Amino acid sequence: MESIKEIFKIGYGPSSSHTMGPSKVATAFGRKNAGAASFKVVLYGSLAATGKGHLTDKAIADELSPKPVTFDWQPDISLERHPNALKITAYNSSGEITDETTAYSVGGGKVVYEGVSEDAAKQIYPLTDMESILRWGHDSGRTLWEYVQEHEESDIWDYLETVWTTMKEAIERGIDTEGVLPGGLNLPRKASSYYFKAQGFRDSIRRRGLLFAYSLAVSEENAAGGRIVTAPTCGSCGVLPSVLHLLRYHYDMTDKRILLAMATAGLIGNIVKFNASISGAEVGCQGEIGTACAMSAGAATQAFGGTLNQIEYAASIGLEHFLGLTCDPVCGLVQIPCIERNPMGAARALDANMYAILSDGRHFISFDKVVQVMKQTGHDLPLIYRETAMGGLAMFANKNISPIFAK
Repeated sequence: MESIKEIFKIGYGPSSSHTMGPSKVATAFGRKNAGAASFKVVLYGSLAATGKGHLTDKAIADELSPKPVTFDWQPDISLERHPNALKITAYNSSGEITDETTAYSVGGGKVVYEGVSEDAAKQIYPLTDMESILRWGHDSGRTLWEYVQEHEESDIWDYLETVWTTMKEAIERGIDTEGVLPGGLNLPRKASSYYFKAQGFRDSIRRRGLLFAYSLAVSEENAAGGRIVTAPTCGSCGVLPSVLHLLRYHYDMTDKRILLAMATAGLIGNIVKFNASISGAEVGCQGEIGTACAMSAGAATQAFGGTLNQIEYAASIGLEHFLGLTCDPVCGLVQIPCIERNPMGAARALDANMYAILSDGRHFISFDKVVQVMKQTGHDLPLIYRETAMGGLAMFANKNISPIFAK
């Protein structure tokens, strides 16, 4: 498995696979072909199907600017390696091809190129499944964040501190900003309203309302193209920050404790990414929100002093109860139902944490088995439910959408 830095990428929304990944490909290709006169970009499969709503073309064109770029949208052609594929071709002033590359945006902002194995990336974790890591922990008397510390470079805590700061800034901006999100759905931001309404309640209801507000704040920032952290993707970026923020400021946990919990979350996300997928285009939203929930549930259980088995159980619950969740963005935007799924994922993460903490950590179906079921379920989902905006709630994209009771 790669560094957990690959799980926590700092960048701009609205999509890690449709915006951050293609942008990265365009940046590298543009630098390599600085003398090109023009470019042509072919978007395949899911990148083409929902690329407009995810601002894929804008992200690519911005990186190749000021050279002219033409786009060829091929939603009905899905390349074998991954449904998120793009090909960029460079031309000289005579219209001759001078260079070409095909790349795949495989989720969480990660990019792999045609002819290059994913194994070529630096693998730093020798154990890649939860069962083996738990065995290591029981034998050594250590926990998950210590496994991260043992294999990451020495700057990992500085990096996670930067990630934590970025998450907090996204929450603050989201709560302070009101208005309508871009994209054409005319969806109003809700984080500020939820935040101030929550202040009127007491104790557990107030905390739950604030959790919703924090998650909405980050998700809305992402939808507006703001600076966020993938956790593990842009579409699910509001789950973990909201849980960590609640732990830090409403349960009086220290920043150091939050960073340890974040390391635990990163390792859980890494296990899912390595053994299954975090790409909505490949396995549906279960790979995004489901993984984010598992990461957050494990992080919270770590922070509250849970045992290794309880952390594993919480992560298992978090992912298990999102199995089969479709990726069906209305109009291809990371707004409906994406934004609302983030606070629901955060709430379920805390429920999973509580359920696991009350137990002795023993349960029937392991986290590793749930990960494998998620992978198989995702592959069994019809294509229309995997980030193509062709099925599910996205079917309403071509209808007259208006708020309920808005007449």
